[in-house]
Amino acid sequence: MNLNIAVLPGDGIGPEIIEQAMKVVKVVCRKNNHELSYKTAIVGACAIDSVGNPYPDETHELCMQSDAVLFGAIGSPKYDNDPSAKVRPEQGLLAMRKKLGLYANIRPVTTFPSLAHKSPLRADLVSGVDLMCIRELTGGMYFGRPQGRSEDGNTAYDTCVYSREEIERIVRLAYGYAMKRRKKLTIVDKANVLATSRLWREASQEIEKDFPEVETEYMFVDNAAMRLVQWPGSFDVMVTENMFGDILTDEASVITGSLGMLPSASVGLHTSVFEPIHGSYPQAAGKNIANPLATILSAALMFEYAFNLQEEGRMIRNAVTASMDAGIVTEDIAQGGRSYGTSEVGDWIADRTGT
Repeated sequence: MNLNIAVLPGDGIGPEIIEQAMKVVKVVCRKNNHELSYKTAIVGACAIDSVGNPYPDETHELCMQSDAVLFGAIGSPKYDNDPSAKVRPEQGLLAMRKKLGLYANIRPVTTFPSLAHKSPLRADLVSGVDLMCIRELTGGMYFGRPQGRSEDGNTAYDTCVYSREEIERIVRLAYGYAMKRRKKLTIVDKANVLATSRLWREASQEIEKDFPEVETEYMFVDNAAMRLVQWPGSFDVMVTENMFGDILTDEASVITGSLGMLPSASVGLHTSVFEPIHGSYPQAAGKNIANPLATILSAALMFEYAFNLQEEGRMIRNAVTASMDAGIVTEDIAQGGRSYGTSEVGDWIADRTGT
């Protein structure tokens, strides 16, 4: 199979963690006789510094011509600490989502036995957790109009807007993922209060009829937030609107015990983007201490969902699990003993994947 990938390292630790993921990607392709072609492009602060645009046209064209995008991180203190900056690195991520039509963010949350001690929840609650959060990315309050403040500045307002089309496309996407997993879907809303949520529920109930094999449950967002900490193992696939999804995915992310472990995918109309959920961590850049596992697991997601290569994804996951069981991890998740550098972890997992 021919795999054509756009590689966007980005800022901070992005280049280091992407380098480790690409080591693993190359080994998987070589072992499974896939033809790999990839090109690297700039995005974020490094792109502003180079061409004045955080998501240059050349980068976008590369993404559009590729089958998948493997992305590192965006962000720089140079711009965070400059309130007068008119262009910021994060605008590159928003532009990428908009131009690629990325309407769904997908975050799998899987716990690892060797990390159970890092979770804020009891070990018996997090044991075996394997859920997928799907967040709508392009609608809701973050993009609704009108938005603003009154002339005297004492009143502010935001508008939550959703169309039936936006709801239907992401709910159908969620059912598709549920069909590939344990066939359970939780649709999260606030239909007892919000008109947009009532439309979400109405549209979802119509779509539900097309998927009789899937167990569907509807849950108010406050109940879902409680359930995530009381019984996270009860979820399989969860889908919700933009703001609820922003909050719930961050809540779910701490269940594993480390943000450095969580991959994500953003999918939509054009090329899908695969990235770790953590930021650019500029304090660690160039120190060879950043945890590459979320980026390596994002590469596993890429094989599975961009190329439908399930076994290749499983190979990577098994190697990551083996690295944790063997204690070949970076300092952020090491259990007292020796920790390893970013490149050492990447080399070990690449070698393990190739055996």
